[in-house]
Amino acid sequence: MSCSKIFSGDLPELIYEIIKNFHNDYSTLHSCVLVNRLWCRLAIPLLWENPFSIPTGNYNFIEVYLYNLNDLKTQLNKYIFIDYLLLSNTLFDYPSFIRYLSMYKISLSIVRWLKANDKTSKFNNRNDSKSVLEFKEFKELIEMSLIKLFIENEANLHTFEIKVDYNKYCNNILESILQNPNFINR
Repeated sequence: MSCSKIFSGDLPELIYEIIKNFHNDYSTLHSCVLVNRLWCRLAIPLLWENPFSIPTGNYNFIEVYLYNLNDLKTQLNKYIFIDYLLLSNTLFDYPSFIRYLSMYKISLSIVRWLKANDKTSKFNNRNDSKSVLEFKEFKELIEMSLIKLFIENEANLHTFEIKVDYNKYCNNILESILQNPNFINR
């Protein structure tokens, strides 16, 4: 039976069924990406469906999402200059692969990404409340931009976690989601 499937052109479906078994084995999925184009096309969506939960300590995937921002690049550069945002070529539509979002994990990942890439020095040079407020506004701008990016790229979430603090920021996120009912699958 499997031989007939291989010869009838069902090889991509069979390989996908195999690769799906490596769902939480990120090291193996990274290796699958390097095999050939077919394996890469099948493994990339699995790697990018929940990047905020991958425990690697590497938060540079946020930069890949920021490549896709068009109108917000100037707003982000108002806070800090991010020269690589000028590039906009990526191989895949990574934001469309997202399936699981936790606002807490997004926030934590952004803070860790900023610290790892020394982007917080502008905010830390001054020890006043204005710099703390600017940092918070900048972080929230990135968070809100990512949510809008996921919505615009027609991501179809299976899980969305949010801690509602009833502030303007959470209301903006909830309002964006309610305006796009297809954003959350169930």
